[in-house]
Amino acid sequence: QVQLVESGGGLVQAGGSLRLSCAASRSIASINPMGWYRQAPGKQRELVATITSGGDANYADSVKGRFTISRDNFKNTVSLQMNSLKPEDTAVYYCYAYMRPWSSSTWESYWGQGTQVTVSS
Repeated sequence: QVQLVESGGGLVQAGGSLRLSCAASRSIASINPMGWYRQAPGKQRELVATITSGGDANYADSVKGRFTISRDNFKNTVSLQMNSLKPEDTAVYYCYAYMRPWSSSTWESYWGQGTQVTVSS
């Protein structure tokens, strides 16, 4: 069973920075796209950013200019650099990948376990 393993969450003051990373636990045939979603208490899960294997990135309007997504296609990893953090960025952040493992002929959505990001004012 393939898993997405996240790291890098934590507590930071407003205006600070954090970097989230996510890696697939096993070798994968194809992954496209990879990205990050977040869910704040009492709210629905929302897209933060996604990136294709070709490097095309898509961002939520609320994070444009502050967050940068990147990926390493060889290592099957995706990272999210978060700068100028605001209290409203506080949420559980989930890594996402749409991928086909070597052991399967089908594409499926995979989610990480989530990592907490808390921004204090």
